[in-house]
Amino acid sequence: MTETQDIVIIGGGPGGYVAAIHAARLGATVTLVEKADVGGTCLNWGCIPTKSLLASADILSHLSEAKDFGVSVQGYTFDLSQAMSRKDGVVRQLRSGVESLFVANGVRLVRGSGDIVAPGQVKVTNGQEEIISARNIVIATGSVPATLPIPGLDAEGVINSNQAVALKSLPKRLLIIGGGAIGVEFGDMFNRFGSQVTIVELMDRLIPMEDADLSQVLQRSFRRRSITQHLGSSVKEVRTEGGEKVVTVLQPKDKQQEVRADLVLVGVGRVPNTRGLSLDKIGIRVERGRIIVDERMRTSVPGIYAIGDVVGKMMLAHVASHEGMVAVENALGREATMDYKAVPRCIYTRPEIAGVGLTEAMAREQGRDLTVGRFPFSANGKALGIGERDGFVKVIADKEYGEILGIAIAGPHATELIAEAALAISMEGTVEDVAQAIHAHPTLSEVSMEAALDVNGQAIHIAPRKARSA
Repeated sequence: MTETQDIVIIGGGPGGYVAAIHAARLGATVTLVEKADVGGTCLNWGCIPTKSLLASADILSHLSEAKDFGVSVQGYTFDLSQAMSRKDGVVRQLRSGVESLFVANGVRLVRGSGDIVAPGQVKVTNGQEEIISARNIVIATGSVPATLPIPGLDAEGVINSNQAVALKSLPKRLLIIGGGAIGVEFGDMFNRFGSQVTIVELMDRLIPMEDADLSQVLQRSFRRRSITQHLGSSVKEVRTEGGEKVVTVLQPKDKQQEVRADLVLVGVGRVPNTRGLSLDKIGIRVERGRIIVDERMRTSVPGIYAIGDVVGKMMLAHVASHEGMVAVENALGREATMDYKAVPRCIYTRPEIAGVGLTEAMAREQGRDLTVGRFPFSANGKALGIGERDGFVKVIADKEYGEILGIAIAGPHATELIAEAALAISMEGTVEDVAQAIHAHPTLSEVSMEAALDVNGQAIHIAPRKARSA
């Protein structure tokens, strides 16, 4: 048995490993328990693999459009195995980097499954058992792909998001169940790889948790690219006939359609992973599968914290990382609280989608008196120069004080542009703050400035509102 640790962390994903490094740098003795590869879902099966593969899709898009820029390219082909190999290399490099940071910061990594056998004691099992004593425990066990009670989903040829980033061959026809962030990213990717893609979404629009205007931009883009969208629809069953999948889709007004596919991807999100933690035995409060925590990431048991997907607040890697830092600050006697007001939400399709703060619908549901400004990328010099004219920036602001409540972006590099918006909201900034900040020209960031100016009808490079509404 090792000496009592200041903090033992169960789970080495973006929440757990960041918490471990942060705690070590604050002078704590830290042990991290991980049963698989460090980096968790994000690094090994989610964020990094998908973005690496989407980079391959971007290259294909640029090649197909090259002649518009005066570049003649002939005879190129796409090799899925090479794209997967490159993805694996990126993952290995980043995973190795995390492990080297553990060594550099004195974090002890223990391989195995962790179980909290009592407050202050973690049992690690990996062929043999080890009991680690801890003054504080942080649960960071993440999530697993969600499943649905649909007949036929357990058959061969039906995969989840983890399996999708490890495919050996490209499906000619791919049907995706779920039109949220996971579903649309895979739909976008495989469409550009050359698959015929169909998306089935229960709600009446894609990415239903985001601003409705963002959904419209993405749906138009997908229609132009012949991605079939069954909205307000659900899957009744999946059956196998002659080596292909026959998917029964229930559509609005009780209509029904059979769609044939070579592969079915279930992309309806993820659920908290609390398996094997003995939470009920030690009295940790759990509701609907997620661990309940307060704003300091404390569970109902003193000395035990929980972070990331397992608490189910916002299942995003950067949220888990920040929650991890908040948890260890409190565990080590400091004071920190978690604020979700300015968390960026990013979807890496083409065009990219990003949002932060309130959507317009959310703000109106709260009874806020709003003003809204927007500016299209089609009126931006940099966007036209690089051939990316789809989308806009939309600013939702409080009418009386001009405080920015939310910003929605659809367009080129939206997931990078959203950082300015997140900073503005976290600082309780106003539209004047963004509008008066000098933005370099020509840049895509000027669209954010123009959208802020448009809140008060002062955007420069677009017709006045009266002319637009005429």
